[in-house]
Amino acid sequence: MNSPHLLKIERDLRALSLEELEWILKLITRQVQEKKQISNKLSDVKYINEQLVEMASDLDIKTEITSINNEFGITEMDGLEKL
Repeated sequence: MNSPHLLKIERDLRALSLEELEWILKLITRQVQEKKQISNKLSDVKYINEQLVEMASDLDIKTEITSINNEFGITEMDGLEKL
């Protein structure tokens, strides 16, 4: 991967001190680990289902859904015939 953006980063890194490079290395390591965890969680169906159950029982979410349903309830029926 030698994109112009990466080449610029590489050039910029050469100008940094050892302490600055160590700090960036720690930052990058932490960000990579976080992205891996997020990626793993998103691919984990069990985790997603647990999150959905948690959201479904959240009082704030229930209140917001009720508010949205009340606001758009009339619009949903607009133009539809009863069967």
